[in-house]
Parts: sequence; C-alpha cells; structure tokens
Amino acid sequence: MHKIIKITILVISSTFLVACDNPKTTEKTTLPTDPTLCQFSAGECHKKVADLTVKLMINPVHTPSEKPLNITLTSSQAITNISMRIEGRDMFMGVIPVSLSSVEDNEANGTLIFGSCSSNYMVWRAFVTFDYNNQPRTLIYDFLADNPGQ
Repeated sequence: MHKIIKITILVISSTFLVACDNPKTTEKTTLPTDPTLCQFSAGECHKKVADLTVKLMINPVHTPSEKPLNITLTSSQAITNISMRIEGRDMFMGVIPVSLSSVEDNEANGTLIFGSCSSNYMVWRAFVTFDYNNQPRTLIYDFLADNPGQ
C-alpha cells in the first residue's frame, strides 16, 4: 500500500513538472492593434467636425517617449484660437501643453516631449481646441507611445 502511494505521488509530481515547462520564447511579441488609435505610419490622422477636417501628424511616426516629436496640425478651412494639450488616456501622466505656431493659414506646427511609462502600452490623448465659425470646438486624437508597429 505504501508503495502505491509513492508511485501516485511520483506520477502527480511529474505531471506538474511537465505542465511547468517554459515554452520557447523565440517568437516576437506583438501588441494588439487598436483601430481607434492614430497610425501615423499610414499618414495623417483625420477628425471631422461640422464641415471641417482637421489632420494631426506626429514625426517620428513611432512616437518615441522622451524624444522630441514634431507636431503638424492642418485644417481644411481657417480656424482660430488653436490650443493643444496631451494627457494619458488610461492613466494620469500630467497635462502637457503643446505650443503651436501658425506657419500658414491652415497649418500649425509645434514640438512635444512626453515621458515614458513603466507599462509597455501607453496611449496618449491629444486635445485640440479651436474656434471655427465663431464656435468653440474640441477634437480628440489617441495614439500609442513607443509604437513598434509604426
């Protein structure tokens, strides 16, 4: 009887050892694609309000943390009182104002640097506010920091 118990324990223990075997990690880990996020590698990110289209472009397109990013905001028609800020979408990372300067009537440029996050998936949200036809408007653009798919 004592021998049967030892064999049973041995069989159960070896089952757990097989189940705990580490799989080979030679495959590259990829993050899931969220279609609601701006994909700057595909071009400008478009948002519409009323009969106006406002496009946001960030370079470098993979939006690296702790590096200078060039912002270009282009509108299909003239807008005024443009302001922009960046915040973390899913976690508070502070409020980062973006200073924009008008280059042409329908284009504004600026630069931005945002901090890194300890998680490997950080979504930032750009709030763009402006006046169009004497009406205040706000558009929101979400994008992934350190985007390996870009």
